Amino acid sequence: MDGAVSDYLLLDVSRLVWRAWRGMFPTGIDRTCLAYVAHFGGRARAVVQRGGTTRILSPELSRLFFDLLLEGHSEDARQRLRGLVLSVLPSLLLPRERSRESAGRIYLNVGHTGLDKPGHKTWLARSGVKPVYFVHDLIPLTHPEYCRPGEPEKHLRRMAVLLRHAVGVIGNSRDTLSELSVFASLQQSVKVPPSLVAPLGVEMSVHADNGLLSSTPLLARPYFVMLGTIEGRKNHLLILNVWAQLARRLGAATPQLVIIGQRGWECEQAVDMLERSEAIRSHVIELSRCDDATLSAYMRGARALLFSSFVEGYGLPLVEALACGTPVIASDLGVFRELAGEIPDYFSPIDGLGWSRAIEDYAAPDSVMRAAQLERLSGWAPPTWSDHFEKVDRWLEQLVAIPPQGALSAPSD
Repeated sequence: MDGAVSDYLLLDVSRLVWRAWRGMFPTGIDRTCLAYVAHFGGRARAVVQRGGTTRILSPELSRLFFDLLLEGHSEDARQRLRGLVLSVLPSLLLPRERSRESAGRIYLNVGHTGLDKPGHKTWLARSGVKPVYFVHDLIPLTHPEYCRPGEPEKHLRRMAVLLRHAVGVIGNSRDTLSELSVFASLQQSVKVPPSLVAPLGVEMSVHADNGLLSSTPLLARPYFVMLGTIEGRKNHLLILNVWAQLARRLGAATPQLVIIGQRGWECEQAVDMLERSEAIRSHVIELSRCDDATLSAYMRGARALLFSSFVEGYGLPLVEALACGTPVIASDLGVFRELAGEIPDYFSPIDGLGWSRAIEDYAAPDSVMRAAQLERLSGWAPPTWSDHFEKVDRWLEQLVAIPPQGALSAPSD
């Protein structure tokens, strides 16, 4: 990216700052935000929102925040970040007049952060920035039954603001931007701003063999991996019921299931199975926290990743599994086929019998289905962050010429 574009970049890190402050484990959205910090941090200013107030940090403070966010999620890094936040918090809460230095700058918001707040629209109008938003999914609008109360209403406000104020929208997939287009047309009667499809990259540590990782399975028995927060949308209950049936039929020969992810919202039935089912007790391992090295080791030794979700905005675990040579058994979702084509074996998320048969086949050392997928996987290359940012950089250069939003009038909320 050339210098002219670099001088215009403002990068919102609010989501990363406040989640790190609370010691929260990084999600897929967080990892995307961190990738943007790593790519743009050396040539951007940090933006932080707090209590309805938005501030553009100085170049010096921006560097400090970017460096600490990229350092990792150790307790030491978190405490130093908390100290830095406490030192600048008073200035974040003070009112400030419009700053001419922000007018015309590209403002990147990668985490859906603050779009539902009235103060965000006010700041856009006063600052004159050119907002570019990243859309991860529209699940709260298309599948509200899988979301916390109030989340559909919040996401409606986010997407409405995005459609009316963005000079550009980045989507993680064609599927996501297609959902946004339908929402814009049918519910908002507007067109989607200029948009770019830029698939998320795979962390190199997930699939690189650096001498520390091995394809030797971590467990003695054949095992499968599920990766993601335990919640209704991820459909853990189906897989746990499949395991209970396999255990009652196969006994000690039952393959093991490794569930990697924290317990989330409305997962009581899955948790009941995990805590109370005697049938699966010796066959299921639950890891609520897992570092990248351990995750990679489990993934590389698995017979397959199981991805049984009812709906997804992207599907990063699917790409990460295929990137390290691990087959995938997945729900038949459009975004999965967009990312991986015909490589995985697909089943309906309610086809328990189909999942059971596939899992039992994959567990066998001479699995025909697994061998066939490995053959389909041969020669496949995952999307990379390098590819992602090559597209984004070129596209942002075009947006520099778009007139700033300084003419916007303050909204009446």
